[in-house]
Amino acid sequence: MALIAGPTASGKSDLAIRLALALAERGRRGVVVNADSAQVYSDLAVLSARPSEAEMQGVEHRLFGSWDGSTPCSAADWAKAAKREIADIHTQGAIPILVGGTGLYIRTLLEGIAPIPEIDAEVRAAVRALPKDAAYAALKAEDPERAAKLAPNDSSRIARALEVVRSTGKKLAHWQERRTGGIEGDIALHPAILLPERSRLYERCDARFAAMFESGAVAEVEMLLERNLPPELPVMRAIGVPEIAAYLRGDLSRAAAIESGAQATRNYAKRQYTWLKHQFPPDWPRSTSFDYPLEAHFAILLHN
Repeated sequence: MALIAGPTASGKSDLAIRLALALAERGRRGVVVNADSAQVYSDLAVLSARPSEAEMQGVEHRLFGSWDGSTPCSAADWAKAAKREIADIHTQGAIPILVGGTGLYIRTLLEGIAPIPEIDAEVRAAVRALPKDAAYAALKAEDPERAAKLAPNDSSRIARALEVVRSTGKKLAHWQERRTGGIEGDIALHPAILLPERSRLYERCDARFAAMFESGAVAEVEMLLERNLPPELPVMRAIGVPEIAAYLRGDLSRAAAIESGAQATRNYAKRQYTWLKHQFPPDWPRSTSFDYPLEAHFAILLHN
């Protein structure tokens, strides 16, 4: 299985399609499998930069737009679906090409799922109601090791770690050490981590968000808002949705909404870049330019 991981706007999808087409020239079939937490939602075709039919160039793609926005897709949900698709692709004699930038999805698939018991609803509500600073202070007191690994503004991961220790009486690391169900030991993995030069990456983030704004993103958010979905759903918190919603409410001008969305995209790319750089094994190949030679990363797949 090929794995192409990188921050948003790094060219992952293009590289995945290039690999699939190169495999086809050699009489083999590659199937692209999505590992991006925004591209799973059918409601976010534009804002998630989901490949269009033309961009797919006839290459089969799976798990793109497979979830309705009203149904959250957790890492465990996605990993279960991805395992099923990867097994099916292998059964057909084809090569799965896993592509995305959601590190938690990828690690859950490869390493397995931590058997964390269901979180007590009252504990979860109390934790989620805490102000960001109070939650981080509480985590530093109750799970200092986890707090040291998280940025003070990483509210979702702080809340998750805090609710786990309060609900189960054990720290998140305790459960993560007991992961089960990962596929890493059962497959031959051919990874490529895309970490291009940051200034160019951020320029691409800016240009892409501006293009999205002009090519359907506003209408996409309008349709989401018409559904009156709970604001805490992942689809409502996806990059670009809050910024365009503020524009539609009249809280931001068009220019301010584009700048705010572009900034949110750059911030997200920065977080992804840092995570991908440090969380995967150091011997996995990293690419630092936008010129991704296929042979450098996938020679074994292309010549087997």
